[in-house]
Amino acid sequence: MCANTIKKAKKLVENGDIVKIEDGLYQVKSSSDKTKSYRVTSDSCDCLGFKNFYKFYHGKGLKANCSHLEAVRIFEKENK
Repeated sequence: MCANTIKKAKKLVENGDIVKIEDGLYQVKSSSDKTKSYRVTSDSCDCLGFKNFYKFYHGKGLKANCSHLEAVRIFEKENK
């Protein structure tokens, strides 16, 4: 996983940019444009980065990821 992805994810958590909508569903603000936000589950995100990762690397043994998805994972660990 890219170190920059982790850095962005930690910043999203630190800034309080994650809102739990219901169990397993979150709204996470964009790290580059605070007027945008994405719907994130435990294994998907509707951001362009996630979609492109999935499109280009599907079937190559890599699990799709993005800073929003990683931020939710960090958020969940910290709020157990």
